[in-house]
Amino acid sequence: MAIASSGSTQYANPSSSTNRGALVVVTTLFFMWGFCTVLNDALIPHLQSIFALTYLKASLIQLAFFGSYFLFAQPAGKLVETIGYQRTMIVGLITMAIGALLFLPAAQTAKYPLFLAAQVVLAAGVTVLQVAANPYVTILGPPETASSRLNLTQAFNTLGDTVAPYIGSILILGGSAVELAPSNPVALMAFRIHQAASVKKPYIVIAGILVLLALAIALYRFPRIEVTQDFRPGAGDVSKESIWKHPHVWLGAIAIFIYVGAEVSIGSFLAKYIADPAIGHMALQKATQLVTLYWAGMMVGRFVGSAVMQRVAPNKLLMLAGCGAALMVLCSLLSTGTVALVTILAVGLFNSIMFPTIFTLGVAELGPLTGRGSGLLVQAIVGGAGVPVLMGHMADKYGIHHALVLPFLCYLFIIYYGLSGYRIKPGESKSHVEAVA
Repeated sequence: MAIASSGSTQYANPSSSTNRGALVVVTTLFFMWGFCTVLNDALIPHLQSIFALTYLKASLIQLAFFGSYFLFAQPAGKLVETIGYQRTMIVGLITMAIGALLFLPAAQTAKYPLFLAAQVVLAAGVTVLQVAANPYVTILGPPETASSRLNLTQAFNTLGDTVAPYIGSILILGGSAVELAPSNPVALMAFRIHQAASVKKPYIVIAGILVLLALAIALYRFPRIEVTQDFRPGAGDVSKESIWKHPHVWLGAIAIFIYVGAEVSIGSFLAKYIADPAIGHMALQKATQLVTLYWAGMMVGRFVGSAVMQRVAPNKLLMLAGCGAALMVLCSLLSTGTVALVTILAVGLFNSIMFPTIFTLGVAELGPLTGRGSGLLVQAIVGGAGVPVLMGHMADKYGIHHALVLPFLCYLFIIYYGLSGYRIKPGESKSHVEAVA
């Protein structure tokens, strides 16, 4: 296990015990960005119905959201370096609140491009939180339990993921009657404004909660951690060091790109997939509520995985999870009805430990380069933008059922990373010890 041996290189003065108070406070951020991210699973089918969107055009919502990771991850890393973790978290929360409020004019005018713009701003705030909070959790305790600790906080992230589709199905989908769109342009616009109005209340509440969280973070006295410098770009003499010389880092970035792409692709189109006559044959609102089970599986898996990882090497657990996810997608792809429904929902359970495990394996033994590695891995979340667009194109052309071949292929790479892609080349740790010295 790479992380277990990283204490002398990754941490200049590692803590012997986890700072539970700070961990609890930061965990609330994981819940909120999980909720805001997965609320898109209810928003997508709603906007798809309002604007009569194809799967490809509907996937632009995820392109706008996850594309922000690519645009803002590196600037967020610089922000952490400049103002520190606590203030960066506050900036992220306020940015998210602004993005949530932008849904109001988007709904009032019923303009699809404005919804996409609101997604970009909201996701910019989420990106800032991710860049600050993920590495911060890893330094709030002993390095050998960093992977377990991040899996635990990610479990609460998935709690937000779990409740979001159900709440969204009630407040967004349940708040608008099923009607046929009129053909008259004036009547059509009035129809869209009426249907889009159900989006306003949820995002007003979200904005209010985010502002309160920002105030709470601002008032909380976070501990001073001397090793923070090892998680900032430019700490130590690393000006000549390249992150690309460390295969486990850029292979980890590819793994995160592919994993997030597969997870988001399935989640984005899951409600439509379940509602399909060949699968669940049910109303869209009920199908969206069942999406909760997909994210609930991830939540349970992360709580269990956090405990199991105390005894089992993270890379082995990652490989087994990849095998399970690939098998479930394949079973759903090759079947219909209840079998296809149950197996696709079960993918969430195997997705559970993938992101936090890949992240901790990817930044293992980087020492003063950890900041750059973290930025690169968070930037790779842009996979949630690209892969769903490709899957949307395949769904339009071949059907949503056959489009599952794409996430199946994605999970094969996750298996590879757990088997050998995570390995650190001989001599890497030594070079970082010299860099710190």
